[in-house]
Amino acid sequence: MVSARPGAILKYAVTRRLTRIGNRCAVRLYGLVDARRSAGHRGAGVLVVTIAGRRTNAQRSTCVRYLNASEGLVVWGTGSGSPRDPDWFENLRRATVAQVRVGAERQLLIPRELVGEERNTMWNDVVLVQVPKVARYARRANRTIPVAILATPTDLVTPHAPT
Repeated sequence: MVSARPGAILKYAVTRRLTRIGNRCAVRLYGLVDARRSAGHRGAGVLVVTIAGRRTNAQRSTCVRYLNASEGLVVWGTGSGSPRDPDWFENLRRATVAQVRVGAERQLLIPRELVGEERNTMWNDVVLVQVPKVARYARRANRTIPVAILATPTDLVTPHAPT
């Protein structure tokens, strides 16, 4: 949580508000620039995920860094080192489907939060290996960074053995 130091709560609220404004600008600019250049780091791209807000049910779009994995697109919620999970990830936890835009391609994907050993393996062996600079945000946040897979519905189907 935010510390009780004088001004810390106000600083946190202002920072959070500015982050939201910046994100709205980034979403609007996403289609105007080459999405591959908007990641800022090698190895990770940027996508726009649109999901229903958990309180308002209004559609919310957010630019999110991602990696390709065999299971689908891997996303994580560092919140730039915020002490709490980002709002978009809280919304993603409750979503049954997400509209995802990678470059000009749009698709409906199924979000699934990774937990336990599956999350730790994806975080340590994929995210930190391919984008090691995100470790500083994890240290600053002082919390477990949530990780999710955005997969096509067919990727989630488990083949049944013949009976």
